[in-house]
Amino acid sequence: MNRYQELIAMIQSFEVDFNKFFEKGNSSAGTRIRKSMADLKRKAQEIRIEVQEMRKQNKETTSTNE
Repeated sequence: MNRYQELIAMIQSFEVDFNKFFEKGNSSAGTRIRKSMADLKRKAQEIRIEVQEMRKQNKETTSTNE
């Protein structure tokens, strides 16, 4: 569940800039949002790769045990 908690913390950290941009029109906050979203995309890709590797390992383990 550690990865899930990382994602939650990451998304929660965006809240201030989202409020500044969408409610107050602060364009600097918009730049930070775009950067944060790129970071989120990278984190999601890391997790996808990790999940795929774990699935591959599990598949190999079950096929060797048969």
